[in-house]
Formats: sequence, structure tokens, C-alpha cells
Amino acid sequence: MKSARLLLCLFSGSVLSSMPAFAAETQPASKQKAAHPAAPAKAAPAAPKAENITVHSRNGTGTAADYRTKDVALGPLGTRSVLDTPMSIMVVPHDVLVNQQARNINDLVAYVPSVQLEMRGDPNTSRPQSRGFEGDVIANTRMDGLNMVITTPYAAEQFDSMQVLNGLAGALYGPQNPAGTFDFTLKRPTDRMTERLVVGTDSIGAPLESADVSGRVGRNGWFGYRLNLLNQNGEGYVEGSHLRRDLVSGDFDIHLSPKTVIQLDASQYTYAERGFPGGFAYSTAIQLPQAPDLSQKGYGQPQADYNMETDTVMAKIIHNFNDNWSLKLGGLWQNAARNVFSTSNQLLNSAGLYKQTISAALTANDFVAGSNMAYLNGKFRTGPLRHQIELGTNGYVMGNYNPTSSTGTLTLGEATIGHPKSFASAQPYYSGRYKSADTMNQSLLAGDTISLGKHWSIMGSLAWSWLSTNNYAKTGTKTSSYTRSAAFSPMTSLLYKPTDNQTIYFTWGKSLQAGTIAPAGSVNVNEVTAPLRSEEYEVGYKILIAKRMQVNIAGFRMARPYGFTDPVTKVYANYGLQRNYGVEFQASGNITDDLTFLGGMTWLDAQMLGTGSSLTANKQVVGVPPLMANALLDYRLPFLKGAAVNANVHYMGRRAANVYNTTFAPSYVTLDLGARYATHAYGQPLVFRFGVNNVTNQSYWASVYPSSINGVSTATNSAVAGLPRTYHFSIELDL
Repeated sequence: MKSARLLLCLFSGSVLSSMPAFAAETQPASKQKAAHPAAPAKAAPAAPKAENITVHSRNGTGTAADYRTKDVALGPLGTRSVLDTPMSIMVVPHDVLVNQQARNINDLVAYVPSVQLEMRGDPNTSRPQSRGFEGDVIANTRMDGLNMVITTPYAAEQFDSMQVLNGLAGALYGPQNPAGTFDFTLKRPTDRMTERLVVGTDSIGAPLESADVSGRVGRNGWFGYRLNLLNQNGEGYVEGSHLRRDLVSGDFDIHLSPKTVIQLDASQYTYAERGFPGGFAYSTAIQLPQAPDLSQKGYGQPQADYNMETDTVMAKIIHNFNDNWSLKLGGLWQNAARNVFSTSNQLLNSAGLYKQTISAALTANDFVAGSNMAYLNGKFRTGPLRHQIELGTNGYVMGNYNPTSSTGTLTLGEATIGHPKSFASAQPYYSGRYKSADTMNQSLLAGDTISLGKHWSIMGSLAWSWLSTNNYAKTGTKTSSYTRSAAFSPMTSLLYKPTDNQTIYFTWGKSLQAGTIAPAGSVNVNEVTAPLRSEEYEVGYKILIAKRMQVNIAGFRMARPYGFTDPVTKVYANYGLQRNYGVEFQASGNITDDLTFLGGMTWLDAQMLGTGSSLTANKQVVGVPPLMANALLDYRLPFLKGAAVNANVHYMGRRAANVYNTTFAPSYVTLDLGARYATHAYGQPLVFRFGVNNVTNQSYWASVYPSSINGVSTATNSAVAGLPRTYHFSIELDL
């Protein structure tokens, strides 16, 4: 995309015109006066009276800073009001994505106070987790309601919003970790033809160009289209690094009739980086040192990092039989391939001495997944009771593919945190391909929400799930296998509405997730344990204040088992228990006409129980803070039309950095500041945005996690430092 296109658009513009309307005004015949008694009366012509017509100009995307979301999409439950949903739900809307200049979808989780990222080498490939539980590769994440692989990059530019359902949702979405459900909503075609062009740059010098074109054509706009194009190529926040992002995305609506629409979506996103910092690994005997400043050159090397490509195709058909009954069918196919040859920094002592290596990993480098859904929703009455029922199915299949051989690990040298070094080496590579695992989950779903009058209602949802897990050796031999049929996951809720703008609820549920594989050293090596069954109790209160501020408070207790090898019998099984208590506060909306807020805080007590070792029992879960909070404020300056400033404060409490709780990652606070100015050029909206993340250049550990949660002798830990001060600048033109 050429910069000349932007300049051309600036001077082309479009002319808005309107035709004033006029009305002639005459007096009734009974009130007319004759000029002469013998002559007929002649009416004097009335002067035309002009109508005043006000033409409202369009504003740039996101300038309204509307951060409150009224309705959410809940899979088989359909679309429901946030206020009337007996679950803890928070949405990061599109205005936040635009104003905060988000570049990847994982940037968005920082605005949800119950959510963290478990970074496995790079923020783009992190696993989001909620309420202190680790997320899955595919079970906890969805694109427009369909399962998607999360350990692959996505461009924020193709999404409209992100929705987080905290807690258990197995009765709605089938087997999954109790880490919440993250649903990313794609942009859809708009009724008005729009062309949104953006040019900008990040940090040292990574210029970007993007286009978002949308509209409808045909009789009554039966065909809708939305195209998103992105190119970014340049140096990242580290001197000598390189970043490349390219997106081609298309979203289409085909209206077969006023009641039936087909939605088609396809995208390809390629992402590559070189020279960015690697994570740090350390044993349980080492005290975690102070986090490094990642803007220093040497924590990663220019011959190391990633090449990734994510291809996605999705289709849905939605039919409304009438106002009360609807049917939705959908499917998604995805290929998430990655070429990983990243640096790893192994801490050698508590003073920060580390050994740096580079290797082509033999772990899964290609995920091929397909997911599906079919939901029938209806409303009807039985006597005085009103029902909202759902019947349906959803699920996914995924194959993991690994390389067969690699050049291995190259040791680059040693350095100390605070004094990194650059090392030259060849770039490792791997070859071959074999299927290492496949997973299948499919669930049948049924539920009903019964209104018992004006104030009370009951919701119940049930799921019966079929699970299958297989693991394979390079030769194709199956090394382990597990199947489970009709596994049951229930959830029920009681809701009380004292007034129309308040809801008090209690929810209980159980949910399954696939079992884990017995490791080497256990007598039942490669055996898959039984599915893990999580349980949750949640009580909450929601209120809509002055019709513009949504406030949610929830208290919860959640528990899930986990597997480890018994130190006496050497049998690997589900012996342990992770138990989390917590309280959440969330708020979104307008404090005043000009001041918008999104954020909240979470208190959490996450402990490991029944570990089989006094050294690890009743200890804090690694990487889970007892307190975390986030507050995003956007203020539109009343004395300067079109100008606004924003600030985001993120707090993370002290976290255990190993299973023995003998070392901790300190608490930290980061501050992001931004400003924008919205005006018009030849009648078209023009918006300038500038933002600085981590203004104080705070050094901190953004993510810490263990390789094993039960403290085996070979366990290691990983820590990934947070990003340094970074800059974002963009110019947006809406046509």
C-alpha cells in the first residue's frame, strides 16, 4: 500500500449536499378579505418559509470512546444482556482497540482485571488465563463462537472486540480448562460504505499501513463485504531487531432473505520477528533476579526468533424462523504453522548470570484444527412461565504436527542481566514432519432459562461430551490413547432482580477437561489420566448506574484436580487439587459525559493442595498474584473540540516464582498515556493518535510459570520480562 494513496484520499474527499425544502402558506378562504364587493377575492401569495436542516458530520472511529457493552454472545445461549447474565463477563470493545492502538489480540487482556498471559516466548503466542488457571491451546479460545488455536499470532486490526467469560463454562462450550472463555469477534460489513485508511509507526521504526473497507451492494444491500489489509515492516523496540506483519482478511454477508443470512470469513496473517528478547529459565534452587530492560540489545539475537502463518476459513448460516425461534450453524478450519528458532536464556545463579542458547524446537510447529457449532434457540410460555431454551452441539478436532529432526541446540555464550551480549552463530533449522497427537471433543447441549415472574428466574444448562486423545511416535505408532463417552457437565443459576437495573445471582457448575499424560519415570508412562473435573461456586451482583455505567461484583470458589507421580508407588494419576478463592470488581461506561472508564480489580487466593510433598503443599500457585487491577480512563477535552487524552494504569501483585514459594516476582505498576485529535479534511474524518506504553520504562516480570506444578526434581521455571517503553503513532482517514 503506497503512501500516495493516503495523500490522494486527503484531497479527493466527497461532497455532502442537501436540498432545502420549502412550503407555501395560504390563509383559509373563510378569513380572506375581498378587495371589492363585486369582485372575487384574490389571495396574496405567501412568502416561502425555509426549513432548517442540520447536517451532522461523521466522526472518526473510536472517538466517542464508548467502552460500555450492553449485550454479549454466549454460544448456545445466544445474545443476552450483560445485566441479566448470571456469570462474570467483561468486554473490551472496538473503541479500546482503536484508541489504544492494539497490534495483537493478547494486548487486550491487560484491560480485564481477572486475566493474565502465560507467555511462552512471545506475547503474540501467549495463553490467556483467568482467575489463576492455565488456559488450553484451543479449548478456551473462540473466534465468533468457534474454537480457534490461541498459540499463534493474530492481528488486532481484523477484530471488533474481545469478550471474556470468567469461570467455568463446560455446560455451554464442552470440555475446557477452568481458565475462562475468550471470544474474539470479527468485524462485520457495515450498512454505510466506509473506507478507513491508517498509516503510522511503532517504536524505533516499524511503519504500518492498513485499510478497512466495508459496504453493501445489490438490491436492498443483499451482499455485504468487509476487507482488511495490513502491512508493517521495520525495526522493533530493540536496536537491530526486525518485525514484519501482513494481513489479508475478508468478511462477507449474503442475505438470502430478510430472515436468512450466510456469513463467510477468510484470512491469512503472517508474522515474523528477529532479534527480540528470549525468556529466562531457572531451577527451583535459584532466586529470581531483577527483571531486565528488554530495550537493551543482546537478550535476543538477530539470527533467532519466529516465522508464523495463520490461515483461517469460517462459514455460518443464521436463520430466524420468527421473533421467537432461530437456528445457527457454523464451522471453522484453521492451519497455524510456525517456524521456531528462538533464543533461550538459562539462569545459572541468583545474581543474574545466564547462558544463552539457540535451537530449532522439536515441539509442535503446526496445528490443524476444525471446529463446529449448531444451535437452536426458542422462546415460549407454559402457563405463567416464560422459557428461553437452547438445544445444540459444538466441538473441535485438532492435529499436532512436529518436525522429525533438528540441528539441535547451539550454545552462544554467557552474560549477566543488565549487561547482555551479542553472539554470532548459524541459524538452526529442522526438517521433516509427523503427526504427534490428535484431539477430538464434541458435546450435545441443552438448557432452559425459566422466568418465575418479574423478579426471579432459574437457568440450567447441561452438556454431554465425547472426548478422544491420541499420541503418536515418529514412526506413526500410537503411544497412548484415551476416549470418554457422554461425560456430563452441568451448570445452574438462580437470578433475582430487585429492580430493572439490578441483578443478584448464584451459579454452580462442573466442567471437564482432557486428562494429562504420564511422564517418563512413572510406571504407567504415556498413559492418559481420566478427565479432570473442575467445580465452581459463584455469587454476583450487577447494577447499571444512571443507564451509563455497568458495575459487576462477583465472589467465587473454584477447584480443579491435577496429575503428578506418587513418590512412593511411582504411579502418575490425578492426586492434587488447585483451589482458588476470589472477588472481582468490574466497571465500564461513562463517569461523566466526557470521561469514560474501563477496568476493575481482582483479589485472589490460589493454592496447591494435596501435592504429595510437604515442600509444595498449601503453597501459592506459581505466577498468580493475590491482587491485580487495571484502570483505563479516556477524557474528551471540553475546551478543545476533537481532542482527548487517555491513561491506563496496570497493577500486578507479588507472585510466587517456584512451587516451593522460596522466590517471588515483585509487584509492579505500569502507566500508558495517549492523546488523539479528531478533525475533518474536506468533510472526511481525520484522526491523529499518539501513545506511549510503559511511560516510566518499568522493568518487570510479566509472566512466570513452572514446567511442573508438583515440584518434581527435574522441574524448571520460566520467566518472561515485560515490554519496555514503546511508542505508537498513527493517522486515520475515514472516507
